[in-house]
Amino acid sequence: MTLDLVDVEPPGRARYEHHLIKLAPVAAVVLVDEADRVLLMWRHRFATGTWSWEIPSGIVEDGEDLAAAAAREVLEETGYRVDPDLLEPLAYNEPIGGMSNAKHHVFLARDGIQVADPVDTHEADRIEWHPLSAVQQMIDDRQIVAGVAVTGLLQVLARR
Repeated sequence: MTLDLVDVEPPGRARYEHHLIKLAPVAAVVLVDEADRVLLMWRHRFATGTWSWEIPSGIVEDGEDLAAAAAREVLEETGYRVDPDLLEPLAYNEPIGGMSNAKHHVFLARDGIQVADPVDTHEADRIEWHPLSAVQQMIDDRQIVAGVAVTGLLQVLARR
């Protein structure tokens, strides 16, 4: 992450200075199984002091393919393997476009196979399958609050 002070000159408007937070892109996966359940991780976020359910996600390394990064994150955080060639683009968003270049890429996977224990054991307190039919209520109840998770899960629900 870097913080810059940049000159901004919108078309037809006066120039001004603005702070810009530069972040690496994020890749995330909504993993759905044959029983129409989604794999979620119960995580603590120290910045907000809250616990909530999230989808596997993480930073895309320099030069890394987006789908490969998404598949890597699923394996590291959950122990499930997904084929990056089978990932379906699900959503793209710029979560704080007014002050950051952050880009979130969310994929859908349906081919998850548990092959190991999670490598990143600090990522989640619990990893559980939840029915997709319960996701909207979980969002409404603020059990799912992370922007990348809400975006991806709402896209899955909208496409059902």
